[in-house]
Order: sequence, then C-alpha cells, then structure tokens
Amino acid sequence: MKHREQKHMRGIIIVSFLILQSLVASSSQTAPPDFNFFYWVNYWPGAICDSQKGCCPPPTKGNKSPEFMIHGLWPQFINGTWPAFCDQTNLFDISKISDLVSKMEKKWTEWGVWVCPSNETNLWEHEWNKHGTCVQTVFDQHSYFHTNLKFRQKINLLSILKQKEIKPNDGFYGLNEIKNAIKCVIGFAPGIECNEDVEGNKQLFQIYICLDNYAKEFVECPYVPDKSCTSKIKFPKSPEKYSFGEHLSVRASVSTT
Repeated sequence: MKHREQKHMRGIIIVSFLILQSLVASSSQTAPPDFNFFYWVNYWPGAICDSQKGCCPPPTKGNKSPEFMIHGLWPQFINGTWPAFCDQTNLFDISKISDLVSKMEKKWTEWGVWVCPSNETNLWEHEWNKHGTCVQTVFDQHSYFHTNLKFRQKINLLSILKQKEIKPNDGFYGLNEIKNAIKCVIGFAPGIECNEDVEGNKQLFQIYICLDNYAKEFVECPYVPDKSCTSKIKFPKSPEKYSFGEHLSVRASVSTT
C-alpha cells in the first residue's frame, strides 16, 4: 500500500514538473518585448547639407534623385527613455545582411560631414549595435535591416508630401500640414524633428513614425520630438552640389543617434 502511494506521489510530481515546463515554455514564446514601441526614423539629406553649408555625399549613390533616407528603427519605453547597446556579444556583421546591401545603399545611406567619402557601413553598424542589440526578442540582424527596408518600400515620404504640394524647394510649410499629409496615408500623425539652416531657419530634418513593439503596424505616437520645430518650417532643396570645406569643424552626421 505504501509502495503504491509513493509511486502515485512520484507520478504527481513528474506530471506537475512537465506542466510547469510547458507553462514556462509557453510564457517565453508569448512574452512581449520589454520595450513599448518603435520609432522608425527617416531623415532628409538636404537638411544636413543646408545646415552646414555643405555635406559629403555617400560613395555609392543608388538613386540620382535625392529622397528621404532611413536612419533606423529604435525601441522606446513609454516613459520617454530607451534601451541602448544591450548586447556586446552580437555586434554588427555585414556578412549576415549581404543580400540586402545593394538595397541599403540606395535607401539607407549616410550624408556625413566629418569624413569624405561618407561611409554608410558605419551608420549600419551603429544602428545595430546601439538599437538592434536591444530588440533581439523580435529580430535577428537580418530581419532588423530587412524590416526597415520593407517599411521604406511601403512608405515613400517624399512622394506623400509632394502629393500635397509640399516640396523640397526651400519653401516654408506648416508643421501640422506636413504631419497631416503623412497621417492621411498611414493613419497616424508622425513626429517631426527640425534643425536650423545657416540663417537660423527651422527646417525639416527627420520624420518619426511609430510602430508597435513587434514593428508590424503603425500606431499612435505616445510622444514625439516636435519641440525642435516652429509652426512653419523650411523644406530645404535637394542637395545638388556637394562641398566639404574647412568650416565643417563639428560632426553633424546622422550616425550620432
């Protein structure tokens, strides 16, 4: 009788252990990322060139006509902070994205002002090491960069703005006018970051579009970096002439964020 009770108890313990293992595995598979949303950020090259009286073009210009360039996909916390440089054991490895490089050279290039020629590989490395290493519950290196390209193919910001007669012609446009043009397409207003031209005019620099914490859907931005802008901002012309002079004494490259 005692032997049967012991055997029965061992059976209960084993079953309980298996159930617990199953619950742990299920929890690990369904646990959401530990950040709240993504910023998907694109920048306008003309705003870099115009703010520094010149810029250094990418060595590989995939498109003859300038357009918004990807800056990166950044995880964010709801309290206004963000994780960074989370895993130094899985740093950028270009061999893992070799099939994406040709597309990235067209859509994700750096218009730097520190060294000539600029080097988009440095920007890709920075974006993965700072931001990508913090989202490995969602992406590996390949899927991180591929997701950026996927959204870039889906959303052509310059085309969206031009359809509303908002053009890079050094003209001034309402901040809300720009935001509403994009909202009409994606359903949510983006954030707009401005910098200043050499005359001190606020100008369109970066556009922040918010995605859910799996980077699958557009969502309402919990907060946006609009404080750097005025109610009307300049949309600088596309960079046509490239210069790189001694006056470029401070690095103002997109690779710093």
